[in-house]
Amino acid sequence: MNFAAQFFYANFANDGTSPQEMRRTFKDSEEYDPFWQSSEQRRGSTRPDCSFHSGPCLKEAHISNGQAGRRSTLICPERLKDFGAEEYLNGDVKVFETSVTEPPAIQLMSTPKPAAKRSAEIKTTSKPAREHLRFEDISAAAFKLQKAGIQKTPCTYSRLSKQYGMEIYLKKEHLHYTSSVKERGVQCLLSSLQQEQQRKGVIAATDCNFSMAVAHHAVEMRIPVFVIMPAHSSPSRLRMYRDYGAMVISYGSTPQDSVNHARHLARENGYLCLEEDDSAVYLAGLGTVALEIYEQVSKLDAVIVPAVGHCGLLAATAAAIKHLNPRISVIGAEPEEFPLLLQSLKTDSPIKDLYCNPNKKLYRDMVEHSLGTHTFQLAKKMVDKVISVREADALVALLRLQEYEHSTVDTEGALGLAAILAGQLPELKGKRVAIIVSSANMDLDLVLKCVERALVLDERVSRFTVQLGDWPGDMAKLLDILAREDVRLLDVCHRRYSDKSDLFKAQVECVVETCDKTQSCQLRRTLSDRYPTLRWLDH
Repeated sequence: MNFAAQFFYANFANDGTSPQEMRRTFKDSEEYDPFWQSSEQRRGSTRPDCSFHSGPCLKEAHISNGQAGRRSTLICPERLKDFGAEEYLNGDVKVFETSVTEPPAIQLMSTPKPAAKRSAEIKTTSKPAREHLRFEDISAAAFKLQKAGIQKTPCTYSRLSKQYGMEIYLKKEHLHYTSSVKERGVQCLLSSLQQEQQRKGVIAATDCNFSMAVAHHAVEMRIPVFVIMPAHSSPSRLRMYRDYGAMVISYGSTPQDSVNHARHLARENGYLCLEEDDSAVYLAGLGTVALEIYEQVSKLDAVIVPAVGHCGLLAATAAAIKHLNPRISVIGAEPEEFPLLLQSLKTDSPIKDLYCNPNKKLYRDMVEHSLGTHTFQLAKKMVDKVISVREADALVALLRLQEYEHSTVDTEGALGLAAILAGQLPELKGKRVAIIVSSANMDLDLVLKCVERALVLDERVSRFTVQLGDWPGDMAKLLDILAREDVRLLDVCHRRYSDKSDLFKAQVECVVETCDKTQSCQLRRTLSDRYPTLRWLDH
C-alpha cells in the first residue's frame, strides 16, 4: 500500500466510519473535490486537541485559497497510527523521520496600479457635450419613415433653369398627403411616443401645416387626436381636418387662445399637447429630406431652404448636408416682413418675440412661432447665408411655379425660388441648385387673389385712364388699337360725367393683360403716341 492510500485509509479507520459512509453525495451542479472540506467541517471540528501542541491538530486545518490556514507540517507524530505504523513504535525498529516541506504559497497578485504621470503630462480633458442633432439620428429617422410608408418625393429639373442661368432642381415636398414637409417630423414624433400615451391620445392647436400632419398621421396610427382651431377658421379647413378623422373643436378668436385651451385640455384629460418645437426627434425627421436631395442630385452646389417658423427645416437640412459634403452651400430664405432668423443672428441670440406686422393671412403659421434655441445654434453654425425675400417677389415666384411647373404652392413653398428671381444670389449663376418646395396649403380664394396681384407685379396686367371725345366711334378706335396689339381687355369703365373730364369728354379706365413685359412696353408706346391724356396707374 502506497503512502497516499495509507493516508486516506487511516483517516476513515480513525473515525470508525467506512469510506462509503464518509463519501458525501454531490449534486449535479457541484464539483467533486476530495481535498475540499464540507461546510460543516469548515464551521468547526469536535476532535480533541493534539497533545504535542496547543490547539487542534493541523491535520484538521482546512486549506483555503491563499496564505490563510498555512500548515507547518503535513504529518503529526500522534497520527502515525493512521498510517498503520503503530507496531514500529516499540523502539525495536528504527523509525525514519520524514519531514514534508510545503511548497511556497501562491500569493494572489493585486491589480497593478497605473504608473503615475508626470505633472507636465497631466492634462485636464473635459468630456465633449453630446450634440443635439446627430447624423445618426437623421439616418435612423429615414429608416423609420421608409418603414412607415412615407413616400420619397421627386426632385426634378425645372424649366426655369434657362430663364435664370442655373441648373434648378425642385424638391417637391408639397406632394405629401397633407401637402407639407412637416409630415416627416410629425411621423417621427408620434412613433416615438410610449404606448400608454398613444392609447390616451394627443391634441394639437391652430390651423397650420403641423396640425394637419398630426391629424392625418395620428389617425393612421390609431391614436385619438383632437385639434383646437380658432372660431374664424374657414369651413373648408374645418372640413379637411374632419376628413382626416380628427375631432375638431372651435375655440377662441386668436391662435394663442386655441393653444392655451389645448394645453388646458391636455392637463385635465391626460392628453399630450403636441406643438412644433426644436426637439431632436422632430428635427431628425425633417432632416431626412436632405438625404434624399443628396441622393437624387449629383454634384450639387447649393440648397435653398425656407426659413420660417422655428426654422427647423433649415437647421436639420444644414446638419445633414454639411455632414455629407461640407462644400455644399446651405442658404435660408425668410420673409422680409418677418426676418426672425436674420435679427437673431445680428443679436447673437434667438429672438422670442419680433415686433412687426406681417400679412398673417398670407404667411399664416410662418409668423406664429418663435425661434428655438437648438435650431438657432445649428443655423448659426452650419447655414452659409440667410436672405430676406419681399412679398412681391414671393408672389411672382408663386406665379412662376404655376406657369412653368403646374404646381399651386403657398407663400412658404415659393420662398426659395423668390430668392433667385429677386437677383439676391448672383454667385449661383451656372451652378447646380436644389430648392425645397416645402408646402402647398392655401385656400382657393387666397390663391386667386395672389395670382391677380402677381400678374400686376410682373407688369402683365396694367391699368390706365384716358380721355375720349364724346363722339360716336372714339371708343371703338381705342378698342381697335388694343385688338391690333393683341392685348386682352379684362375690364373697362366709361364715365361720361366726371369732375376730372372736360366738357364733351368721357373718362375711360381700362384693365388689360399682356403676355410679358416686352408687349407691355410696346403697348405703352403706342397708346402714348395716340392719346396725350393717357395716364398709367400705379401698382
